[in-house]
Amino acid sequence: MQIARSHVLICAGTGCLSSHSDQLMERLNEKLKELKIDNEVQVIQTGCFGLCAEGPIVVVYPEGAMYAKVTPKDIDTIAEEHLLKGRIVEKLLISNDMDGGVDDKGNQLEDTEFFSRQTRVALRNCGRINPENIDEYIAYDGYQALGKVLTEMKPEDVIQIIKDSGLRGRGGAGFPTGTKWTFAAASEGDVKYVACNADEGDPGAFMDRSVLEGDPHSVLEAMAIAGYAVGAHQGFIYVRAEYPTAIKRLNIAIRQAHEYGLLGDNIFDSGFSFDIELRLGAGAFVCGEETALMNSIEGKRGEPRPRPPFPAVKGIFGKPSMLNNVETYANICPIILKGPEWFASMGKDRSKGTKVFAVAGKIQNSGLVEIEMGTPLREVIYNIGGGVPGGKKFKAAQTGGPSGGCIPASLIDTPMTYEDLTGIGSMMGSGGLIVMDEDDCMVDIAKFFLEFTVDESCGKCPPCRIGTKRMHEILEKITDGRGEMEDIDKLEALAKNIQASALCGLGQTAPNPILSTLRYFRDEYEAHCKDKQCPAGVCKNLIQIKIDANACKMCGICAKVCPVACITGERKTTPYEIDQTKCIKCGACVEKCPFKAIHRG
Repeated sequence: MQIARSHVLICAGTGCLSSHSDQLMERLNEKLKELKIDNEVQVIQTGCFGLCAEGPIVVVYPEGAMYAKVTPKDIDTIAEEHLLKGRIVEKLLISNDMDGGVDDKGNQLEDTEFFSRQTRVALRNCGRINPENIDEYIAYDGYQALGKVLTEMKPEDVIQIIKDSGLRGRGGAGFPTGTKWTFAAASEGDVKYVACNADEGDPGAFMDRSVLEGDPHSVLEAMAIAGYAVGAHQGFIYVRAEYPTAIKRLNIAIRQAHEYGLLGDNIFDSGFSFDIELRLGAGAFVCGEETALMNSIEGKRGEPRPRPPFPAVKGIFGKPSMLNNVETYANICPIILKGPEWFASMGKDRSKGTKVFAVAGKIQNSGLVEIEMGTPLREVIYNIGGGVPGGKKFKAAQTGGPSGGCIPASLIDTPMTYEDLTGIGSMMGSGGLIVMDEDDCMVDIAKFFLEFTVDESCGKCPPCRIGTKRMHEILEKITDGRGEMEDIDKLEALAKNIQASALCGLGQTAPNPILSTLRYFRDEYEAHCKDKQCPAGVCKNLIQIKIDANACKMCGICAKVCPVACITGERKTTPYEIDQTKCIKCGACVEKCPFKAIHRG
């Protein structure tokens, strides 16, 4: 068997697949045959590299050249120049200064701040291995942690290591993982279950999806370790049906693990047996709450259960159960192999290790970012994220999805830890991070997230079922220009009541976007209600689009692009005007005016 001189890694995560990276792979294989070097170059599909804004991404090793936004035409050039002639195609590089390769932590070494400022633990193998090939996972220490646990350690020793590491749940609440495992292990019962929450429903979040697509065996191995630690022999992965690539690769991984004897009966001849089944969710956000998820696994309506009893006592099918999310499991194996001290050395205070964020919105480098806990938000926004596009000013960042809060620009140096984020009225959540600039209206942002929560409420408890609708009605009244100053006080009081009385985490955290925007952007609420103005020019009923007669050059472009013919004037003779009774505030004239004579006000 001939050893390949070059390896080409092509992103096959959902983001790049949506940009037809699978066609790039097909084209590259065809081109290599045409050039008669197909036996010298190995083409490998990988998971997400993280820099989604630059996809599809192709990386060529051993040079470590990372090519961005690759097209089929670019593939021909890369094959002919780089793979045949050995000439790196610099015009296609994501960076012109290539250090190349991957270090022992799995960090990309290309000379870009996006990669060099990250510390990859949960994402260590994403973009590094073929997720559909168990041998590649094994080559990077795969299943060594499970082997060590089953042959050298007692269940209580495993739990102690997880406790000592300081790992906390990455699904949102940040509950200590070792403590959760202790509760499940202490529960009596011949049958216990472990489960993986892969329901990831936050708008803009795709951390768990990328791990499942890029490194599925890391979750399977960690679940088997958890099963051994708590005394369970059956696991469930609850994954949303909207993740077809993740589901496909999980099924492949489960089959391969069975074939290698790494799932099933008597693993490593230890006497321990463990198996995993997939359960597909139908996209209900509430099923991200652990008791609702367990109901759904049982085939029941996905709605939360009152607690106590807690799942560790009475969970799936009434048996003691332990649930963690994908990212939490993705940290388990490195902790076992490298030790709890290694993991605990990263982070700040009680927030140990790293955290993955899905960065989206008004930011240059959208994608997945894994940083040490305690890293300031500024580092994520400007150094890793590349800042806000178009020279716009950073205004706020929403962390924690619909359950989180907005962090204003004045607090951009806040460390990203559980305690620091909670202290300023936001939360870590599962890791969604949406960036907003000066053109965003914070009242409209709060309405957007609340609308999502209203739609996703299971309806079981009145505070969430009714209260969130009442809050949404008040926000609609305010953004429509009908708000009064007393509506702000009503909104705040209602939000606090719902926060204190809702049954589950979805309802309890639904008011967070409102409370945080009231805390830091109350002046915008007051401008909407008192002055009947939207400072950001977003809420249509509160803005007027006007033409500055002194700046108007009478070119007539605005009248041509107006979809409702509400702009009148004479070209070169009479300045143009907008009939406010007909204007739909679409902004087409603002965007097209070459002289910047039209403004929202």
